[in-house]
Amino acid sequence: MDDSSRMWITAVPPFGPDDIGVLLSVDTDSADPGERLVCRLLDRGHEGEEGVFYLLPFDLSARYARTGDRLAVALVAPRAALDEETLDEAVLGASVLDEAVLDEGLAEAEGRSGEGPEEWVTLLRRELVTDFVPVEQDGEKQAVLLIDHLGPVASLDELFARFEAGESGIAVLNAQ
Repeated sequence: MDDSSRMWITAVPPFGPDDIGVLLSVDTDSADPGERLVCRLLDRGHEGEEGVFYLLPFDLSARYARTGDRLAVALVAPRAALDEETLDEAVLGASVLDEAVLDEGLAEAEGRSGEGPEEWVTLLRRELVTDFVPVEQDGEKQAVLLIDHLGPVASLDELFARFEAGESGIAVLNAQ
């Protein structure tokens, strides 16, 4: 599946028809090590509305980047959160660890300090062509929503149907 088939700009039913935002799907049975780690970190969420989990930014966070007509979202986790999950580098896989080097450059570009490549790891990155610009309110970037599911899905409607049937959950991630 390409990125755009797993990333949408949409309203999410539990939040109402007027709240348009970025929604990513993550497969709990994915072969991708980064996606599997994201799914494990979702277990650290705190339940709000039924089936909706909120994650703390030091457990899992999102980063937006825009290049021309493309909006990219990267899901990042601090190395400490991964260590707490008792994951070692063999589970992470070389490709996930290589992405951590990119985070050092992002930290410098965003004016953050003390967050080197050994501290933040990019777990997955998706992008699509859109003119949507995530809103900011009081200096905070718009949250990214994740919907977890088992196996491939054919459509956004199928994802929402799985959520309504209690077969998936929605997580709210703060964006940096």
